[in-house]
Amino acid sequence: MSAGSKYELLILLLMATIVLELIARRLHLPPAAALIVGGLALAFIPGVPSIDIDPEMVMLIFLPPLLMSSAYFTVWRDFRENFVEIASLALGAVVFTTLSVGIVFHYLLPELPWAVGFALGAIVSPPDAVAAGAVLEKIRLPSRVSALLEGESLVNDASGLVLLRFAVAAALTGSFSLPEAIGAFTWVTSGGVVLGLLVGWIGLWVIRRLRDGELIITATLLLAATSYIAAERLHCSGVLSTVTTGLILGFHQHEMFSAATRVQAQAFWKALVFLLESLLFISIGLSVRGVFERIGGFRQGADELIVPVTAVVATVILARFVWLLGTASLKRLLVFCGHPQKESTSLATTTIISWAGMRGVVTLTGALSLPAQMPGKDIVLIAAFAVIIVTVLVQGSTLAPLAKCLKVGADEERLLQANEAAAWKRVAEAQYKAIQTFSPGLDGREKHPRLLEQYRHRAQVAAQYEADRETHETIKSDHFKAVLESLQAGRAEILRMHRAGEIHDRVMRDLEHELDLQEIAAENRL
Repeated sequence: MSAGSKYELLILLLMATIVLELIARRLHLPPAAALIVGGLALAFIPGVPSIDIDPEMVMLIFLPPLLMSSAYFTVWRDFRENFVEIASLALGAVVFTTLSVGIVFHYLLPELPWAVGFALGAIVSPPDAVAAGAVLEKIRLPSRVSALLEGESLVNDASGLVLLRFAVAAALTGSFSLPEAIGAFTWVTSGGVVLGLLVGWIGLWVIRRLRDGELIITATLLLAATSYIAAERLHCSGVLSTVTTGLILGFHQHEMFSAATRVQAQAFWKALVFLLESLLFISIGLSVRGVFERIGGFRQGADELIVPVTAVVATVILARFVWLLGTASLKRLLVFCGHPQKESTSLATTTIISWAGMRGVVTLTGALSLPAQMPGKDIVLIAAFAVIIVTVLVQGSTLAPLAKCLKVGADEERLLQANEAAAWKRVAEAQYKAIQTFSPGLDGREKHPRLLEQYRHRAQVAAQYEADRETHETIKSDHFKAVLESLQAGRAEILRMHRAGEIHDRVMRDLEHELDLQEIAAENRL
C-alpha cells in the first residue's frame, strides 16, 4: 500500500469514527463497542484493505499518551486508599486468570504445550486501561468502584507482560525458572516505578520554568513518551513508568498550571484520547480479517476453534468472578473473626467490578507480539480477539444497565451532592471574606461596593442551598438558564459587530473566549 493510499485509509477511518460515535450515542452504547463492530463490518467490505497492526507501533505511539491521560486524571486519594484491593486485582486476579485459562486451554487442546495456554492466559488476563476508560467515562459508578477499576487497569499490565514473557520462553525452550521469574517481576515493577518518579520530578522542574500553555502541554506529551521509552530501554515496565509520571503531574497540576493552561490541557487531551482510542478500536475490528485469512478463512476457523475459543472467553469472565467473590468472602471471614476492615464489599459492588473486566489494547498487542515460530500462535490470536470483542461488546454495553439494576451508587450520589453544597458554601464564604478585606479604602469608603454585594449574595445563597437543596434547586436552575440566555445574546451581538466590521477579529476572539468560560461555568452548575 502506497503512502497516499495509507493516508486516504486514515481519513476514511476518521470519518467512520464520527459516524460510529453518533450511532453509539443514539443507541446508548459504549463507543468502543460501536467502533469494534464498525471495524468488523468494514473489514469484510470488498476493496477495503486488510490491516496488520504493528504491536511495537501501538506500544510506542498510542499507549504512552493514553496511559498518561488516564493517570493524569486519576484521583490520587482514591488510588492510595484502595491500593491494597487494586494490587489484589492487578496481581492476584491476573495470576489466577492466567492459570485458569492455561488449564482449560490445555485440557481442550492437549497436543499443544502447557506454556502456550499460559501465554494465552497472560495475554487475556489484564483488563485494559484504554478499554476501561472508554466505557467508564460514559457511566456513573461509585468513586470507590471507579478507583478500583481504573487503578487496576493502570498497574496490572506489568504482571501480565512478565507472565507472558516467561510463558513464551517456556513454550519455545521448554524450560522455566521460578526464581528468575520473581526476580524479573521485581525489577520490571520497581524499576518502572522508580524511573517514573524520576521522570515525573524532572518534568515538574522543567514545567515550572515554562510560561506558555502550548509549551507546557507539549512537555507533558513528551514526558509520556520519554518515561515509556526510557523504561523499555532499561527492560523495566514502560506502563508503570508512564503511569507513575502521570500520577505525579496530575497531583501537582492544580497549583502548577494556570487556569488557562488547565482548560487548554483538558481540551487537548480529550481530543487526543478520542482520536487514539477510536483508531485503535476500529483497527481491532479491521485486523480480524487478516487473522482469519491466515488460518484458512472464517468458516474453517469457526468450525475448528468455536469450542476452545468459547471456553477461553467463558473462563476469562468466570475466573474474575471467582477471584472477587473469593476475596470478598475472605474479607467477611476476617471481619467475623474480629479483624478490623475499613469497608465491606457488597455483592452488588462485587458483581459490577467482576463484570467490568474489559480487554483491549494490551491484549491486542500482546497477542500480535508472539513470535512466528511459537506453536499454536494463530489459535492464541483468535482467542485473544474473541476475548476483546466479547468483553467490550457484551460487558461494556451492559455495564451501565446492570449498575442501574443493582442500584450501585445511588447513596453515594446523594452524599456527593451534599459534599458539593458544603464545598460551594465554604468557597463563597472565603471569596466574600477576601473581598471584605480588599474593598475598604483609606477613607473608609468601599472601593468595590457592587463586587462586595455580589459576593455577599453568593455566600448567602450558598448557605441557603446547603441547608435546603431541594427548595433552591429550581431557583438555581432558573438562574443559570437565564445566565445562559444572556450569554447567547451577548455572543450574537459580538458576532453581529464582527461581521459588520465594527470590531477587529482579535477583539472578537478575546470577547468570545470570556463568554465561553462563563458559559462553561454556568453549564457545570445546571
